[in-house]
Amino acid sequence: MANDYLLEVKEVTKFFPGTVALNKVQLQVKKGEIHSLCGENGAGKSTLMNIIGGVFTADKGTLLFEGREVTLKNPREAQNIGIGFVHQELSLCPHLTVAENIFIGRIPHHLDIIDSRRLWADADEILARFNAHFSSRTVVSNLTVSEQQLVEIGKAISLNCKLLILDEPTSSLTAKETIKLFEIVRFLKNKGISILFISHRIAEILELCDRVSVLKDGNYVTTMNTNEVTSNDIIRAMVGRELTQLYPPKAEDTDHAKEILKVDNISGPKFNHISFTLREGEILGFAGLVGAGRSEIMQSICALSPLESGTITINGKREVFRSYKNAINSGICYLTEDRKRMGLFAVMSIKDNMISANLKAVSRGIWFDNELGNNLVNNYINKLNIKIPGIDHLITSLSGGNQQKCLLGRWLSVNPRVLILDEPTRGIDVGTKVEIHNLLRTLVSQGIGIIIVSSELPEVLGVSDRIAVIHEGALMGILPGKTATEEEVMTLASGTQLSGKSDEKVQVISEGERYENTGNR
Repeated sequence: MANDYLLEVKEVTKFFPGTVALNKVQLQVKKGEIHSLCGENGAGKSTLMNIIGGVFTADKGTLLFEGREVTLKNPREAQNIGIGFVHQELSLCPHLTVAENIFIGRIPHHLDIIDSRRLWADADEILARFNAHFSSRTVVSNLTVSEQQLVEIGKAISLNCKLLILDEPTSSLTAKETIKLFEIVRFLKNKGISILFISHRIAEILELCDRVSVLKDGNYVTTMNTNEVTSNDIIRAMVGRELTQLYPPKAEDTDHAKEILKVDNISGPKFNHISFTLREGEILGFAGLVGAGRSEIMQSICALSPLESGTITINGKREVFRSYKNAINSGICYLTEDRKRMGLFAVMSIKDNMISANLKAVSRGIWFDNELGNNLVNNYINKLNIKIPGIDHLITSLSGGNQQKCLLGRWLSVNPRVLILDEPTRGIDVGTKVEIHNLLRTLVSQGIGIIIVSSELPEVLGVSDRIAVIHEGALMGILPGKTATEEEVMTLASGTQLSGKSDEKVQVISEGERYENTGNR
């Protein structure tokens, strides 16, 4: 019955220039339930959440909240009726304290003087509900991502939130932090608060949520009880087909393939004495816990971060990179894990983003050639199956998966010998993940060497021909991708050696190097 629902979305439609983002979409969220919304990138999830959160207004259709029709013109109106929204990109003021962020715009005062004692007390009372281990006086910039997320949730709760929207809340969290978040979400549910949980991680949806609604290409597909379905059921609804092969077949034999990249005994601010090789036709995976130093290693190889010692050799030639431009010119490209902050030029078009790494290829002398630019961009749009409204639209108009493909096209345009991909499928739907995994295998078959850094263990195991495992800045060993198990990777990632394994099973560095890697730290 209608009064069982806190939120009802009825035939909501939203148009953007050149596209129908939502087409008569429906959604019903019960009181006190955890309801997931999922779908491929571009399915319309973010648009619908922004309409519910008051960021956008619907062009057609109605919203009912607690049985009453509402028209939300801005986020403040949504907050006033009890809708809280924690975006994937957190919107805190890092220079302010936790308390000031929670009560921003509502800080208690008397005769224009801030009532600090009441501010701290009210904020600490909210934090105590979640057993937070930090004070409300802490400056937000000193908190971890998961702690900042808790502050965002605390802000929503302070507004007497009845519906809390969590957009990809675990995308930047460790496994331990995710467990803590789930405890908080269940606590809120038990207090009668409804949760709208957006995630690409189907295992999380099945573990945490009561029901799941699926969107595809801006259309509503179905709503299912999570205790009655499998991950395959959800994937089938999302992509409209079976995904029987999440990962493509691995390379047959690269043991004797040509060595493209040799990294010898390099050290940097967060890692020591790292040595490995990358062979032609292989994908080399890097696994480890968050903070182990994997990204720092890759950034130092590309001269994006300082390299204190060691050597880098490409195709038999020793290289010394003074800048990232030197690395690119030598054939090494790095696709950052922080797509929005360090990868995209957010105020520029799709076209300008994709040609930015190779302006020489789209110029005649000192003059930019528009036709060459269009040809380059359209070539990679077709090769990578990028869905766009037009090359002159802003890059931010695309879904996360299509943005990632544009960045991949940018670096492929410079014809790299080595492509380093840091968290290449973070925040990307399962269908696009399959496309990217297949694309990577196609690229290595064409002679490109690929290094992939991923915190998703199934992805590392699924795509890698070999797996290098990092623990606290040290290389613990390199496992063969075809036979490695999650237990073996996690054992090495936690700093423990594998027992009873032959040299064929795990390549381990010498005892002298092991002492240098882990001692004197």
